[in-house]
Amino acid sequence: MSHASYVAFNALRWRIYFILVISYMLVFFHRMAPAAVASDLMQSFQTSGAALGSLAAMYYYVYTVMQVPSGILADTLGPRISVTVGSLVAGLGSILFGLAGDFAMASVGRFLVGLGVSVVFVGLMRSNAFWFSDRHYGRVSGLTLLLGNLGSIMAAAPLAWALGFFSWREIFVGIGGMSLLMALVTWLFVRNQPQEAGFPSVREMEGLPAHARAHPHWPAALKAVYGNLTAWPGFWVNLGVTGNMFSFVGLWGVPLLQDVHGLARTEASLYTTISLISFAVGCLFMGWLSDHLGLRRPVILATGLLSAAAWLCLLLLDWGPGASGYLLYGLLGLGASGFVLTYAAVKEVCAPSSAGMAIALVNTGLFLGAAIMQPVFGWVLDLTWDGQLADGLRRYAWVDYRNGLWLSFGFAVLAVLAATRVRETHCRNISGELG
Repeated sequence: MSHASYVAFNALRWRIYFILVISYMLVFFHRMAPAAVASDLMQSFQTSGAALGSLAAMYYYVYTVMQVPSGILADTLGPRISVTVGSLVAGLGSILFGLAGDFAMASVGRFLVGLGVSVVFVGLMRSNAFWFSDRHYGRVSGLTLLLGNLGSIMAAAPLAWALGFFSWREIFVGIGGMSLLMALVTWLFVRNQPQEAGFPSVREMEGLPAHARAHPHWPAALKAVYGNLTAWPGFWVNLGVTGNMFSFVGLWGVPLLQDVHGLARTEASLYTTISLISFAVGCLFMGWLSDHLGLRRPVILATGLLSAAAWLCLLLLDWGPGASGYLLYGLLGLGASGFVLTYAAVKEVCAPSSAGMAIALVNTGLFLGAAIMQPVFGWVLDLTWDGQLADGLRRYAWVDYRNGLWLSFGFAVLAVLAATRVRETHCRNISGELG
């Protein structure tokens, strides 16, 4: 390939990458926004903690169920179609959520948002597998999570600030309109793989044989992925660490600081912002570190241990607003950041033509964990609630939150055990070596 052709190729792949990343930022915004608007939702729909948890987790329920179809769509139709349709559905769902007059309609809107965004991440990661080299996949994955998390950061303190000028309804309608715009941009400018734009595959550029095309009988490929025992540890890591963290930071982290420590919503949102920033930066660093070391499992295990330690410190240490609170919330995000390597690890133990399905498998664990934890955490709070109300809202005590935090610690321990079973790939595809 000539220098001019490579420059054109490089410009195209980064343009496609950033278009998909912008859609992914909206995914993160929708994921984390309920924490900042929790009190507004409880007031608008007069809900209990368990009901609020179920409303927020509606996103995770459908996201979890959709991971297998998302992988199939990414491997068969390609990211261009799957992300375009997903952004369209998510946009309509967000508008409906913002206009909802009752709890049932809000649940339908949240369901549609989860349905739409469920295909974006797998489509993006599948696109990265087409457009970037295997030896750089960890770093590209880390960059992807760093940029995507800008959406979650916007859903914390900046969203709390914006609520001083706009209603939560206006914000969700506006975000819905942005998703509709991204659906159009994706359809016009994204291409599934280099060959569609007249370029050779990335492997061919490196002097390697091209990977086999996806098998037309996707059920057989799906069976091979889900029957591969080396693919499953990443599922449990993501369930116990990252889904756990998303559940807390995306819903209960702000109310805890408001109820127990008396912080205002804007001030409390700064702590979850710190979690999300440390998570985003950690993803970039862990991806680089793994590629640099040529190892996956040690980094995944070390961050899992850090996550478990952070939950234990929240439970046992005498922490509060200020440096100690910022530190512990930051450690929760950093401890979850090693999850980015589960995508690289699973891609490297499954056939390259099934990368989308493999990524979807471990991603399912993440969202199943959050789908379980958000309502169960709220249910645990309701069990010991003493009936105290503030401005018509339930106010929970430290003893209530402590019970939920013990549950979170237990999930983190499960993830650590799973991390010890991750198959080391040394940053290369070893699917042909597995017997």
